[in-house]
Amino acid sequence: MNSLLKVDNELKTKVDAFRERITGEAEELVASFFPNKLLELDHFLKDPGLNICELKEIHSEINLTVPDPIILSNLHDGLEAQNAKKRKMEDGSGEDKVAGTKVFVMPGGMMKSNAKLVDLIEKVKPEIRTLIEKCNTVKMWVQLLIPRIEDGNNFGVSIQEETVAELRTVEGEAASYLDQISRYYITRAKLVSKIAKYPHVEDYRRTVTEIDEKEYISLKIIVSELRNQYVSQMSCYTQE
Repeated sequence: MNSLLKVDNELKTKVDAFRERITGEAEELVASFFPNKLLELDHFLKDPGLNICELKEIHSEINLTVPDPIILSNLHDGLEAQNAKKRKMEDGSGEDKVAGTKVFVMPGGMMKSNAKLVDLIEKVKPEIRTLIEKCNTVKMWVQLLIPRIEDGNNFGVSIQEETVAELRTVEGEAASYLDQISRYYITRAKLVSKIAKYPHVEDYRRTVTEIDEKEYISLKIIVSELRNQYVSQMSCYTQE
């Protein structure tokens, strides 16, 4: 294209001011914010709350008691009911219809989440959001620096486009950490509901402790990855 479109002078002035503002913010991020955040997250990784050796310390008590077994007053009636149930299972009419305990209200009120993990998650989530926002600013800065292809600097353009793609990847990974936290809550809620309905099944209770332990380990990995991303960004935009 031999000619470029002309932009209104007033709009061009506003765009130039926007460009200068983004450039200033991005340069401050790379020169100051990223190094400070790197040190802050490295210190966070040494926090005792992220270095629990015995994972049983992060377990949360599930205050759902096992009800007393039902005692049949008439053994003959009990056998008849059992045989009827067996016939339904054999002909398929009773498949996947095993009745559990009807739950109208929790004995101790609302069933609480794992308080230790909730506290840790509330500390990690702002760090995830911060990385996404700061990477978006740097990405915009790099995009503003991309020269026109007509200038003949095609190699420089390709390098900057790769940088933008890498920043998009960082944003996507950080967003996936938030999805992971949401999945943890919904999975745990479903398991606790199963425990309320089937209080005699120990495996449901064990599974809750397993996913709590898994989430704790995942949160430490997330903090480590956030720190590593700041290291990566610093190496890309700063000189020794």
